[in-house]
Amino acid sequence: MPRRLLLHILLLWLAGNALRLTILAVPPVIPAIHQDLGLSATGVGILGGLPVVLFAAAALPGSLLIARLGPVRALVVGLMLAAGAGALRGAVATVAWLYAMTMLMGAGVAIMQPALPALVRLWAPHRIGFATAVYSNGLLVGETLPVLMMIPLVLPLVGGSWPLGLAVWSLPVVGIAALVVLFAGSAPDKPATTEPPRWWPDWRDGLIWRLGLTFGAVNAMYFGANTFLPDYLTSHGRPDLISAALGALNFGQLPASVLLLVLASRLERRIWPYLAFGLLCLASAIGLATTASVWTVVWATVLGFSASGVLILVLALPPLLCAPADVAPISAAMLTVSYTLGVMIAVVSGIAWDATGVPAAAFVPIGLCALLLVSVPATIPFDRHAGADR
Repeated sequence: MPRRLLLHILLLWLAGNALRLTILAVPPVIPAIHQDLGLSATGVGILGGLPVVLFAAAALPGSLLIARLGPVRALVVGLMLAAGAGALRGAVATVAWLYAMTMLMGAGVAIMQPALPALVRLWAPHRIGFATAVYSNGLLVGETLPVLMMIPLVLPLVGGSWPLGLAVWSLPVVGIAALVVLFAGSAPDKPATTEPPRWWPDWRDGLIWRLGLTFGAVNAMYFGANTFLPDYLTSHGRPDLISAALGALNFGQLPASVLLLVLASRLERRIWPYLAFGLLCLASAIGLATTASVWTVVWATVLGFSASGVLILVLALPPLLCAPADVAPISAAMLTVSYTLGVMIAVVSGIAWDATGVPAAAFVPIGLCALLLVSVPATIPFDRHAGADR
């Protein structure tokens, strides 16, 4: 692999980490935040949901920023916004300040997300599947590290202070921004084109909706399972399985990520991986809704593995199928649709539980999302070629 490409691949992996480091630092310290700020359960839910809402709301403004500044500079802006706001979340001991900084942090991440597919297209046009698998692996590692390290390592270093603990996770994000500034400048920031940059997607393009529904189904299943598994297991008298089940759901993503690092180029334009992963997602949703035992942990692992596989494959499609100038707006539109669907499914799942009084009912909308994974990808034009800018 050429040295320049290797450097860009490393930057993509690091930027992938930055997509989640500041966000996933919160769950381990929620009990402390709950106690210090007097958050209700609803308040905790709002705190957890705000980044996802911003992912949907700020993706298109992120596309505009990419069109104006180019993906490298937009990535740096997103990194610094996420790091700065993430570090300041505990600077003022009020719920309003915490929410405001969380929203700004989420906006920074929302800018970064469409920038990365654009950079994949720009930096690795002949290794799109592999480069996408690389930054997706970084994203999954970024989800795992704060959960693993916050309580045993970071909090003891800062005297148990959750505001300082959250600030610590902004430091690597600042470092990643510095590395991007130092080492990404050797490549042109924008593809050569005589047309003005585009940022607003063509919503008539069916590809946007197909990608958004496919990616949204994965988001809905992942966030829905994380949201409802703890209360579901508690309702069945098995709170002892909560940690294992959530750990399995998240760690189960890593093997799929490693597998696709090897196989991504062979699978990127094929439909059968979506069908296989979709059927596994459906089986795991049924398994979660019908067990409250060690099998729940097994099915959570299967869901994490299969959902992660689809996530990586879908993230590779905008740079694979779209002209360079269309990658950022189509990626932003896909993210807007997908995260909106994810929030909607979480709400519908909660309504289903409340309306029926049956905890397993929360997994019915989640299971229906798996049906999207075995139907919508069949309509994606995998033979569409990116070509040049239109």
